[in-house]
Parts: sequence; structure tokens; C-alpha cells
Amino acid sequence: MNLNYDKYIVAFSGGKDSIALVLYLLELGVDPSKIELWHHDIDGKDETFMDWECTHDYCQKFADAFGIQIYFSWKEGGFKREMLRENQRTAPTWFETPGKILKKVGGILGDLATRLKFPQVSADLKVRWCSAYLKIDVCSAAIRNQERFQGLRTVVLSGERGEESAARSKYQIFEVDRSDRRNGRLKRHVDRWRPIRDWKESEVWDIIKKYRVRVHPCYYMGWSRCSCKFCIFGNADQFASAYKISPDQGEEIIGYEELFGVTMKRNTDLRSLISCGNPYPNITAELARQATSKVYDQQIIFNENEEWLLPAGAFGESCGPI
Repeated sequence: MNLNYDKYIVAFSGGKDSIALVLYLLELGVDPSKIELWHHDIDGKDETFMDWECTHDYCQKFADAFGIQIYFSWKEGGFKREMLRENQRTAPTWFETPGKILKKVGGILGDLATRLKFPQVSADLKVRWCSAYLKIDVCSAAIRNQERFQGLRTVVLSGERGEESAARSKYQIFEVDRSDRRNGRLKRHVDRWRPIRDWKESEVWDIIKKYRVRVHPCYYMGWSRCSCKFCIFGNADQFASAYKISPDQGEEIIGYEELFGVTMKRNTDLRSLISCGNPYPNITAELARQATSKVYDQQIIFNENEEWLLPAGAFGESCGPI
């Protein structure tokens, strides 16, 4: 692999695989000044609807701990606004640029469309629109609309692993990114690299242990993936756990499902799913507080006198992408 890039953009969710990506780059000797973490706030800038409240600040504190620049981006109105589209265009995209200057693009052109339903559990991003509209498109828009990437060699890293699904095992490890224009007037060279596609979960935890990183609180409570709190891929136990931690948020989500008359899961409604699940036994009041606080107040790197412990959710039920 030729590491002769000017910029390394890591799609950083705050989850274990994106953490492993950053640590792997450091292992390879990549200059931290060339690395940028990009986190897409699923719910937009202010309200929390589907995601964990602490995730934004956890990502910021992780970047600070390793001396790496982080940039945040989001769809205006986030998940909820896109879900509630009714004969409307998709919302504008906001993203941070150097100096923490905000830029807004889009939302003016495009087709009028109606959703009024949650994303569906599918490999098809047309119906599992949360990944496409709130992550993939946001990242591409931020690259395309910044002149600083013109004439540079940039690589975007993402943490898909083949162990997670049959579809992901077939992803290309290296390919041209969708935002690339190397042969055009802008000479914007952008590659996509999935360096941990063939890693086992044990390798992910090994490198996290080596650097003594304290992971997102959801892992310590029992989640094996750090996605949205109420991720559409969650099973009964995960939804029951999320509801136990955030019942008001859960009721709001259930209410929308009932309003739409279209279930998130194809074979059951959320209230029934939650009722037959068992909350994770490792949920504590303190961990729930950490996860649902806007400010993450834990130390990212364990002290030397602290024991690094494998989280309860490690090697658990993945309930991940198809």
C-alpha cells in the first residue's frame, strides 16, 4: 500500500472499528497532522432522536487525546427531518472546515419526495436511507465542496469488516472514491481504503487494548456495535436495553411507527419487540448516565495504574448491517 497521501480522512463513528482504523494509521507511522477524523451527527446539530447523546463529545475527546483534528457534519434536521419528508426536497448539509468555519450546501435542487417511514432493514441503501443520506452523501458533499482538496492526494478510510456480513466481505479493500475527480479540471484525487476489511474482531480489540483506549460506554453496557442507540438493526434485547435507558425517546420512536402505519422491522412492531427482549445485565446507572450525557467526562486513555478490561459487549451479538 502506497501511503503517499496528503490527507487521511477517517470516517469516525466512535465505534471500535473506527478507533482501530486510527490506531492502525498511527502504527503505520502516518503523521497525525495528516489525519482528519470526520464524524457525521446522525440527528443533526441539536436534538437527540435516534443516537447516543455522548457520541459527539466522545469523538471530540478521542481526537483531543491523540492530537488529531476532527470535523463534524450533519444533515439539517438530521434523521427526524429526513424521515418526516412529505413532498419535500432533502435538507441541506452542514460541515465544518478548518478554523471550525461552518459551510452549508444543497437543499435547493432535487426531487420532491415523501418518506414518512423509518429506514428499512435491507442491504439496499434506497430503502435503508439512513446510511446513504446521513453518512455517505454528507461525507461526499463535504469533500466536493472544499477547495482545499483540489490538487491533493486524499484517501478516505472506513471500517467495514467482512466478518460482519457476507456483503461486507465482498467490499473492495481499495477503490476510487465517489468524490474523486482526478481526471477532471479540479484534479481532486480521492481514494477509498478499507484496511481492516479482513480483520477479525479479536484483532480490533487487541489494538485498542495495546493503546489502552476507553471505548464508548455502550460497549461496557453490553452492545457489540456502537451505532445509533435505537439502530434499525437492533434485536429485541438491544431495543429493550435502549428503552430501559431512554424510555421517553423510545416512546417517541414507537409513536412515529404507529403514526406511519409502517413498522421498522418487517415482522413485528417496536413495542412488541421491546416487550420480548431482555435488557443487558451490565447496564448500570453510571454507565447509562455517561451514555446519555452531552458531555463525555471519562478519560479516553486509561491511566497506567488502571486495568484495561474487555467490554461486556465484545464478541457479542452483532446485529449489524446485512
